[in-house]
Formats: sequence, structure tokens, C-alpha cells
Amino acid sequence: MIQKTGSGLRGYRQGMEVNGYKIEPGANLENANLKGANLSDANLSDANLDGTNLSGANLLRADLRNANLKDAKLHGANLVRANLEGANLTGANLTGAIMPDGTIHN
Repeated sequence: MIQKTGSGLRGYRQGMEVNGYKIEPGANLENANLKGANLSDANLSDANLDGTNLSGANLLRADLRNANLKDAKLHGANLVRANLEGANLTGANLTGAIMPDGTIHN
């Protein structure tokens, strides 16, 4: 995890790799295995996460705006303060996912 001094911004620098997958806006991570990955503060806006295994992943404050999470496995994932605005969650498994109020605002 990278922290920029004085900016108050924390998170992955663009292009960082996790489990061999490049983490960046618009990334094609279809069917990727990111089970248990620490993706806090990651910018995955507009990413294709169709069928991706994010079970138990830490997505604290992650930017998932307009991401395709169709059929994604998110059970047990930490989605606290994650931005899911405009995200496609059709068929996604959110069983046991951690969300502050149990709702997703689209």
C-alpha cells in the first residue's frame, strides 16, 4: 500500500500488480482470482470484473464506479466505503459481504 505524504491519499499506485493481475482503472480482470487480496483504496473504476473471485477481499474505500461485477464472487468481502456507483452487480454473490448499512446505492 502506498501513502502519498501530505496528500491524505492512500492506496495503490496506478498499474500495481496483485496476484499477477494489473490493478488500474478499466482493467480487464474477467474471471481473475483475487480471493483474499488487499485492494483497499484501489481504483478499479470501469474495470471488467465479470466472474472475478473477490471472496474475502479487502475493498475498503475501493473505487468501483461503473465496474462490471456481473457474477463476481464477493462473499465475505469488505466493501466499507467502497464506491459502487453505476456498478453492474447482476448475479454477484454478496453473501456475508461487509457493508456499513447493508445497502448499495446505484
